[in-house]
Amino acid sequence: MRTAVVTIAHGRHAHWRRQRAGLAAGLRPMLADRHVLVAIADPDLPGDGAAPALRTMHLDGDPDRLPLARARNVGAAAAIDDGAELLIFLDVDCIPGAWLVSGYRAAAAAPETRGHLLCGPVTYLDPPGPDGYDLAELPALDAPHPARPAPPPGRIVTGGSHELFWSLSFALDAATWHRIGGFDERYDGYGGEDTDFGQRARSAGVDLAWVGDARAFHQHHPVQDPPVGHLDDILRNGSIFAERWGWWPMRGWIDAFIELGLVAPDGAGGYRRTP
Repeated sequence: MRTAVVTIAHGRHAHWRRQRAGLAAGLRPMLADRHVLVAIADPDLPGDGAAPALRTMHLDGDPDRLPLARARNVGAAAAIDDGAELLIFLDVDCIPGAWLVSGYRAAAAAPETRGHLLCGPVTYLDPPGPDGYDLAELPALDAPHPARPAPPPGRIVTGGSHELFWSLSFALDAATWHRIGGFDERYDGYGGEDTDFGQRARSAGVDLAWVGDARAFHQHHPVQDPPVGHLDDILRNGSIFAERWGWWPMRGWIDAFIELGLVAPDGAGGYRRTP
């Protein structure tokens, strides 16, 4: 099954280099055939001569409101145009485990999970030391995020709520990508587009499968919690989501904004910035 990894990125150049190193060190001969990078408003993201072969797409965008949904669609279109039958989406912060590509390939080909939306367990790493992360030591740090299914290596868990879908690490075959319809490009900036994609998969009758072999390791970076810098994005995208699906996503962040006095109910089932 011809396979492409799709990564979208703005900045995080050191994280990107470690992801490339992780892919090059993956289980052979099950390496991806192609790695598609969509560089958003970042012409300086570095390439290299390592495997898998790299194709870089450049996409304009506002660095303060990155078009994440559009970028994933651009990456998928380029991968499929190159002949990819399986798409693996990997967040730029994620270093793939040695079995990630082969695990997704096996799950995509298995009769019981063919046509599923495949997700892999992700471990959030502590900050690295001065020499960065040692790829050989990553398996010993394996401790997947507890909020989502994390079957052990060699096992796959199917079913479950589509609200648990996340875009850090997932895969699907090209036919399933077209069946879902890609990401909704009305979502602009941070938040909501991946939750919407999960609901689009549910609406299209595409089930989830959590693939124990497809492990990834999320490199540490500073975060703002709640993400006040993305408040306007979250309100706008949340409103688009609620209009379509009848409920508001990202409620944990909305509640935190309310507690901080930054957001209030608008009286019509939605939320607005406070004066």
